[in-house]
Parts: sequence; structure tokens; C-alpha cells
Amino acid sequence: MLAQSIRLVSRASAPVLRRRFGTSMPRRDIIQDLYLKELKSYKAPPVKATDSVGQVKPWVAPSAPTPPIVEASAPADLSEYESQIVEVEGVATTAAEEESDVEDWFVVEPLQTEHH
Repeated sequence: MLAQSIRLVSRASAPVLRRRFGTSMPRRDIIQDLYLKELKSYKAPPVKATDSVGQVKPWVAPSAPTPPIVEASAPADLSEYESQIVEVEGVATTAAEEESDVEDWFVVEPLQTEHH
């Protein structure tokens, strides 16, 4: 019983510090109100078709490409190309042609050891 009475006395004598979240009067910010008022009253200027003049380059279609210059030796080179024999890999040829055409391209040179 004594403990209960002490609690009641301590509750009554201690100041109650509570934060109230619901306030009846909202806080007014003068700068924010002025800013919002100016934003609402702003009217954007109308856009004209001539506004972009001087800001961007006008579009110009590219010029047509020029044809390549044909050299005087082109017909001779073409006939030479057409007369060449087609080489096909995997087709058997005579032994004499093979020996003359084949070179030993993979040569293993002996390693030279350095003597100190």
C-alpha cells in the first residue's frame, strides 16, 4: 500500500512532459508561401517557330557521292583476272606441280646453347 501511495505522489508531483503531435495551428513559412505564390503566377512565354533560329544549324542534305575514277588499265586488269586459273584446296594435282608449288615453310632451327 505504501508503494502505491508513493507512486501516486511521484506521478502527481512530477511534471508531465509529453509531445503533442497534433497541433491546432500549422506553422507558416513566409518564404515558402512567397515562392509557391510566384510559381503559381508564372506564365511561360509562348513558343514561336523562329525561336530556334541562331540556336541550331539548319539541316542540309548531304551531297551525292562521286563515282570512283576508272583507270585506263582497268579493262586489261579485269581480263587478266578472268583468265587466271582457279586454285581449289583439296583438289589433287600432278606430282610435278605439287613439288614445284610446295615450299617448306615450317623450318625448325636448332637451338644454340650459350656457353659462359
